[in-house]
Amino acid sequence: MAVAQHREKHFNASDRVRDLVIGMADGLTVPFALAAGLTGAVAANRLIVTAGVAEIAAGAIAMGLGGYLAARGDAEHYANERQREQREVRDLAEHEEGEVVEIFERYGLTRADCQPILSAFHRDHDAWVDFMMRYELGLEQPHPGRALQSALTIGGAYVVGGLVPLLPYMLMTGVERALAVSVVATLGALAVFGALKGRYTGTGALRGALQTVVIGGLASAAAFLVARWIGA
Repeated sequence: MAVAQHREKHFNASDRVRDLVIGMADGLTVPFALAAGLTGAVAANRLIVTAGVAEIAAGAIAMGLGGYLAARGDAEHYANERQREQREVRDLAEHEEGEVVEIFERYGLTRADCQPILSAFHRDHDAWVDFMMRYELGLEQPHPGRALQSALTIGGAYVVGGLVPLLPYMLMTGVERALAVSVVATLGALAVFGALKGRYTGTGALRGALQTVVIGGLASAAAFLVARWIGA
C-alpha cells in the first residue's frame, strides 16, 4: 500500500515581506498626506504632483538607505558574534558544553542524553558554533546580498506605493475631485496589499486587508490632519 507523502509548507521570505510592508506602507501614507495637505492650499494639480514626486524620490532614497544600513548592521553583528563563539568553543569548551546542556535541559534532556551531541560537536566546531548562534543567541546568518536587496525592495515599494495617491492628481483636473479619488485609491491599495500580505504570511487575506486598511487609514488620516493643521 502506498504511503501518502506529507509535505509541509512554510513561509521563508519574512525579511522580504517586512521590507515590502515598510516601503509600501510609508509610500502609501506619506505622499498621500502631503498631497491631501496641499489640496486646500494649492489650486493647481501640477504643483501637488511636483511636490509629491519630489517627496517620493527623497523618501525612497532615505528609506532604501535606512534598509541598507540596517541590514549591514545585522550582518556585522552576526559576524562579530560568530567570531566570539568560535573563540569560546576553542578556548572555553567546558563552559560551552554547559551552555549546550542548559539549552537541551529546557526540553527535558539530561547531560547524559546530551553526551553524544557534545562528542559530535567536539569533532565539528563549525556545527557547534552554528548551534550556539541559533539556539543560544537566536541569530540566523543573513543572506548574502541582503543589504542591497533590502534597499532596493524598500525603495521600490515606496515608489510604487507613493504613486498610488498621486495618480489621480496626474490624471484629473480639479484638486478636490482628485483628493476624493486619491482617498479611495489609497484605501483600495492598502486593502489589496494587506490581503496579499495576509495570504503569504498565513494570517488570512481578509484579516490582513482589514488590519492594513485600519492601521494605514489611521496613519494617513493623522498625517493628513497634521499637514492641514500646519498649512492652516
